Amino acid sequence: MKSTGIVRKVDDLGRIVLPIELRRTMNISEKDPLEIFMEGEKIILRKHAPGCSNCGSLDVRVSLGSVSLCEDCLDKLNRFSELSEKKGA
Repeated sequence: MKSTGIVRKVDDLGRIVLPIELRRTMNISEKDPLEIFMEGEKIILRKHAPGCSNCGSLDVRVSLGSVSLCEDCLDKLNRFSELSEKKGA
């Protein structure tokens, strides 16, 4: 993990301000949704990216409109498609 050297205090409503330099570097704009994760004693913020529409995995490989697929589900879909083509031939 890379330290930025930036320290911010939590306000009385539980908020922190992400410095503009950090938001620019991470391509975070106003009203962008952020996901909050916990890993041991760490709080991790990440720009929200929808998970796989089939299994929910966060490792999305392909997005087509509102459908996102991870590599495993994309492989399953490809195998299913190949089997369907063979049965139709």
